[in-house]
Amino acid sequence: MTVTSSERALLDSIDEKEIVGLTTALIDAGGENPGDTEEMTAKVLAEHCRAVGFDVRTVEVAPGRPNVFVSIGSDERPGVLFVGHSDVVPAGTGWTTDPFSAVVRDGRIVGRGSCDMKGGLAAVVAAMTVVLRSGLADEHPMTLACLVDEEDTGLGIRAFVAESQHRTYSCCVVAEPTDLVTIYGCRGAANLEIEVRGRSAHAGQPRNGANAISAAARIIAIIESSQAELDANPDPELGPATWNVGTIAGGTGTSMVADRCVVTVDRRLLPGESAAGVVGDLESRIESAGLTESGIDVEIGIAMEMPGFLTSVNNGLVTTAVQSVIDNGSISEGHSAGSTFAESTDIWTASCDGGFVAQQMGIPTVVLGPGEIEKQAHRPDESVAVRQLTDSARAYALIATRIAALPGL
Repeated sequence: MTVTSSERALLDSIDEKEIVGLTTALIDAGGENPGDTEEMTAKVLAEHCRAVGFDVRTVEVAPGRPNVFVSIGSDERPGVLFVGHSDVVPAGTGWTTDPFSAVVRDGRIVGRGSCDMKGGLAAVVAAMTVVLRSGLADEHPMTLACLVDEEDTGLGIRAFVAESQHRTYSCCVVAEPTDLVTIYGCRGAANLEIEVRGRSAHAGQPRNGANAISAAARIIAIIESSQAELDANPDPELGPATWNVGTIAGGTGTSMVADRCVVTVDRRLLPGESAAGVVGDLESRIESAGLTESGIDVEIGIAMEMPGFLTSVNNGLVTTAVQSVIDNGSISEGHSAGSTFAESTDIWTASCDGGFVAQQMGIPTVVLGPGEIEKQAHRPDESVAVRQLTDSARAYALIATRIAALPGL
């Protein structure tokens, strides 16, 4: 697709210095989760956007943890929703710089959250800024929902999709790091805690008790057996749902029959699956195995649930996102983005807030943003290329101004 002269003027007005300045300010604001709140990050973002002229709204979902919504353009027509998050994972050790004092070196911004995803937030704001300044905002409304607690339990996204919406949206772009590859689907995730309660006894007469650890081992075997069924019924795009046993803890001493054992498991969900459905199926399998007939009680709790999503690769949002990246001549560090459609699209094995948007708001969703999540995020000296930030801002501006012309969006 040819970039028009008006689009070229829009792209040329993207200000790299503004993007770098906002990214570094957001990094410096911290927001480790767990361990801190997102309050300072939200304040920095809100103050910047007010100064530019955006409509800014904050909603506190927990003490010191506000969702921030910044919008441009008319609220009388559907706009493009961009989703990001203000929290970052704990810095940890091994850094060569202060993780919360951003450094720009060799064309990269280094600091916790630079890649995941303070840089993505700044890129969206830059795109919104040029659309506003160009006078196109009413024709092409845009909203950034910057949400808390994405890295842990999802308080922010749950509050957002549950509230009465102040605007309507035709589609959603989640600005997570994808190396500028358009992600059109990902599996969801559920973290389950399985508590097995038995009956203690002396190890010399183990039959006088009910061993919770032994019962937990049988439950793990049931989980592994069900994985074979999941493998036999994969989603054509996303592959199979998966189980992973993460931790196990139980017992009091070697000479005692264990009266309690707790197992935590990760269950990746396909679109349409729910954690409640998975729990119900596992409970039925445990009961059928006779585990609860010999002094054993089992309780399964849902610690976290994040739904998956799948947008048709032929959907106008997907094709527009890919074409916008290609037309911008964007540089990808780990893929061949910008060369062919097939090389510019993918699915994720990770999960994100996009699943909630697709499932509960019912709009087409993709994930597209600067940085490589597997190579740069969640590690010491996390960084993102400045060039990718500007490329992302340009792609977001093209998506927002092109999407209104598509039928059905």
